[in-house]
Amino acid sequence: MDTKEAPLKEEVDKTTQPTTPRPARRGDVDPQQTALAIAAAGFDKKAQRIEIIDVRGKVDYADYVVIMSGRSDRQVNAIADGIRTTLKREQGQPCYGVEGLPQGSWVLMDFGDVIVHIFHQDTRGYYDLEALWIDAARVDVGFAQDEGALPR
Repeated sequence: MDTKEAPLKEEVDKTTQPTTPRPARRGDVDPQQTALAIAAAGFDKKAQRIEIIDVRGKVDYADYVVIMSGRSDRQVNAIADGIRTTLKREQGQPCYGVEGLPQGSWVLMDFGDVIVHIFHQDTRGYYDLEALWIDAARVDVGFAQDEGALPR
C-alpha cells in the first residue's frame, strides 16, 4: 500500500500551480519611501482621498498598498501616467505592470513592494478596498489633502 501512496503524492505535486515570483527587491529603495513618492506624485495630479496602507505581515505580494481616486477616467489615466513617469525619473523605480488603461475606471500598478490602486471616484466606493484592510496600519501621507497644501 505504501508504493501506491508515493506516486499519488508525486501526482499531486505536479498539479500544483507554479507561483509568479514577486519582483526582486531593490536594496537601495525603501518601500515606504516609494509609497510616499507615489502618494506625492498622485497629489501632483490632483488625486483625491490618498491612503497608504501598511500590509507587511498580512500579505506576501506587497508591503504597502496605495489607494487614490480621480474625478474622471481621463484624470485617472493622467494620475497613473504621472506616477509612472515620476517614479522612473526621480527614483529610477520601474513599474512592473499596469492594468486598466485606457478605460480609467480602475488602474492597478505594480511597483514590486508597493501596489497602487487608482479608482474613478464612483468605482472606489463599490469595491471598498479600504474595508479589506480595516485592521492594517495607515501611513501618514505627509500633506493635508483637503487644504490643497503641498507635500512635505
